[in-house]
Amino acid sequence: MNTSTHGGDIYAFAEKIGCSPSDIIDFSSNIHFEQAVNWRELPLNLQPYADPHYTDLKHAIKQRYALTENVDLEVFNGASAAIFALLRHLRPEKLVLYAPIFSDYERAASAAFGFDPEYFEDGIEIIDRFDDEGYFEPVPENSTIIFTNPATPDGKLYDLTAYLKFWKDASCTIIIDESFLDFCDAPSMMQFIKEYKKLFIVKSLCKFYGCAGVRVGFIAGNGVSNIHSYEPSWCISTFDSVYMQAALQNTAFIEHTRTETKRLRALLEQVLRDSNLFEEIYDGSANFVLARLKNDELDLQKQLASSRILIRECASFDGLTNQDIRFAVKSETDIKKLADALSCLN
Repeated sequence: MNTSTHGGDIYAFAEKIGCSPSDIIDFSSNIHFEQAVNWRELPLNLQPYADPHYTDLKHAIKQRYALTENVDLEVFNGASAAIFALLRHLRPEKLVLYAPIFSDYERAASAAFGFDPEYFEDGIEIIDRFDDEGYFEPVPENSTIIFTNPATPDGKLYDLTAYLKFWKDASCTIIIDESFLDFCDAPSMMQFIKEYKKLFIVKSLCKFYGCAGVRVGFIAGNGVSNIHSYEPSWCISTFDSVYMQAALQNTAFIEHTRTETKRLRALLEQVLRDSNLFEEIYDGSANFVLARLKNDELDLQKQLASSRILIRECASFDGLTNQDIRFAVKSETDIKKLADALSCLN
């Protein structure tokens, strides 16, 4: 009963089970359930064209992430658009993905090469993150590395300092997706951009700030201003820009979110353990939990449909199946509803 390979498609799920999308409890989407901004209070002037260079938005991002003014930064209509543009720009001869990983990276690589099946077969190498012995296996010289940190769909947080040296020694181009790092009290790899010219950081802002309908992502790295030649003019609306500037300035939201994510993640993990339905609950630090079902025959999504609960089955991730389920960290009320629904399955 999987309705989406991405998660968050409450509309198709609601139509399938016969209710309103607003009735769905969405554990499938790893978007923060709280928002940093009351959009009704934003100072908006929607008549003139927006600044095509997004000067104020870029300044707000650099202030929030303590980026020096000489670090190149480009904003995009979400992290997915940034991923596609960056790989079109780089056109890597060899792409190394540390998987499981967000499927858009494979799609973006294929798109960059015109969906050439030969490139997909020969140009993309998959390294299993779950194999402890595979972390530092040889990578091709001058290849392009992609690593998400914290990783998805398991939420594991890595110390990438040793990895960075390993990849630099192989003269790799390095792309690190830090879309979920804000949920953790951990340093960004942006600090290494100045010392390594082939390091790029990709980030989505809508996940942490709880606004999937506001499409803002960015790339930090050397020479990324050239990437916008692949994008149409005004890829970000005035509303999106003003909203995100206000969100980035709400610094109190950062510590509140990190504290609550840690507390609610522990509560969610306990609910999953108490259900006795899962053989493994993966360690992680992000705002979602990956768990593997004990019973291969159990269609958990089908069982939860009557409770109007949507979950994320993970078969679209390399090496995982629909028995691997990702649950977003939600409010305490929603976690209690999930606990009640799971308790009925034993």
